[in-house]
Amino acid sequence: MQSQPISSNTPNNVATRFHNLQNVSRTTMSTREIAQLTGKSHDSVLRDARILVAGGVLKTEETPYTHPQNGQAYPEFLLSERDCLVLVSGYDAQLRAKIVDRWLELEAKPAFNYAAAFSDPRTLLALLTENVTKVVALEADNSELSHENLMLEQKVAADAPKVGFFDAVTVTHETYSVAEATKLIGTGQNRLMAFLRQRRWVTLRKNEPMQAPIESGYLTAKLSTFEHPENGTTPVSTPRVTGKGLTKLRALWAARDADLLGGAR
Repeated sequence: MQSQPISSNTPNNVATRFHNLQNVSRTTMSTREIAQLTGKSHDSVLRDARILVAGGVLKTEETPYTHPQNGQAYPEFLLSERDCLVLVSGYDAQLRAKIVDRWLELEAKPAFNYAAAFSDPRTLLALLTENVTKVVALEADNSELSHENLMLEQKVAADAPKVGFFDAVTVTHETYSVAEATKLIGTGQNRLMAFLRQRRWVTLRKNEPMQAPIESGYLTAKLSTFEHPENGTTPVSTPRVTGKGLTKLRALWAARDADLLGGAR
């Protein structure tokens, strides 16, 4: 039973074969060559090798060999000196001697004929096609990376004044009314107040500052009074946003915008 071809001789396979061959060590011998030296059929040598590989005795894998006449690819093994000697250990002495002599030849000459490879138009076309594909892919990656870097630089430049301002107010002792914080963040007062209620920074009914953001240093309470037509003098607690709170609030608001944009996709 003869080995069956395992793939067509496409340009990609030609290029792969070239790369595989140019990296083959001088002390590597194929099962096909062992069959030729010993007079055994390649199927027989291939079967023995597969048994030893399956048992973990040989440390190698099948690789395709392209037939020079019909262009079909057939399976073979490329064996190291150790694996080759293990494979032929059961052969008679004369056959083993042929293998040893072949090792000496392999160590004395290159394993790959570059001149012959580059004279083959199929190999040259395959290598050219492969290199052009790599260059096009690399240029596309570089273009995308350049665009991303440009967008990032523009965003950093646009955000720089805001970042500098909010870094500065973080350490200030000044406080801001909700109306002032609204202008600094860049939104509407009703929307920001609703956001403060949602985040439980202020109470739902009276918009008074809650204890947790006060203890965190985000808000302070400004106490005042007003004359209620029925209840008379009534105390009022109005929230004031600290520098630390303004920076925190800006970050929360930016995260809110990002969530809204993400959900709209």
